[in-house]
Amino acid sequence: MPEDTRPTSAPPPPLIGVTTYLEPARWGTWVREAALLPAPYLRAVERSGGVPVLLPPAGRPQGLRTLVSRLDGIVFAGGGDVDPGRYGAEPHAETSPPQPHRDRAELALLRAVLEQNTPFLAICRGMHLLNVALGGTLVQHLPDQVGHDGHRPEIGRVGTHRVHISGSSALGGVLGATADVPTYHHQALDRVGGGLEQVAWADDKTVEAVELRGHPFGLAVQWHPEEGDDQRLFEALVAAASGGG
Repeated sequence: MPEDTRPTSAPPPPLIGVTTYLEPARWGTWVREAALLPAPYLRAVERSGGVPVLLPPAGRPQGLRTLVSRLDGIVFAGGGDVDPGRYGAEPHAETSPPQPHRDRAELALLRAVLEQNTPFLAICRGMHLLNVALGGTLVQHLPDQVGHDGHRPEIGRVGTHRVHISGSSALGGVLGATADVPTYHHQALDRVGGGLEQVAWADDKTVEAVELRGHPFGLAVQWHPEEGDDQRLFEALVAAASGGG
């Protein structure tokens, strides 16, 4: 028989869930509570070959486990501070008001992600949430510890600083030994949670990235890669979600 030379169909792009805020929002004549997300997250996933799926901060644990089973990867997005009560601390004067609905939903989602070994990228708040979920604690106002505002140099505007990356880490394999990264945060990791390995640091020794040992792709970064032009972290997530990581 003649050889079949018909082109094979390409595999579908991976579905990448992205967590969202629940905030008052305005459109038209309406001001309503809405599940929303800064557009750079969506564009970063799309440019990297994934299909973004917005995940509102709601749902029961069983439903979230089912949801995760139908996704190929997850981005835990930034946002407000994790409730200090989650790690046994009193709130600092600079800590934002708690959002128990978001903490509760995202912690349940994170547990499902860890149970199912789903590839994930946790960004800023997402990194804090991961650390707290694994028994870690947070520095609630970083300037008190490092003596400067370089991690959030201007309110409402993303800054930039350099990070130094472990050469033996998966992150180092993606970005190299150093990277200049978009930054906007006033909190950071204090005691690092169980199973997390520190893999990047700022000049002032602030932990800037951790990896989850034994996970196929479990990366958390303190900075905001969606705000920059370097898409390599999202590309690495999409590759892992496609089975190529």
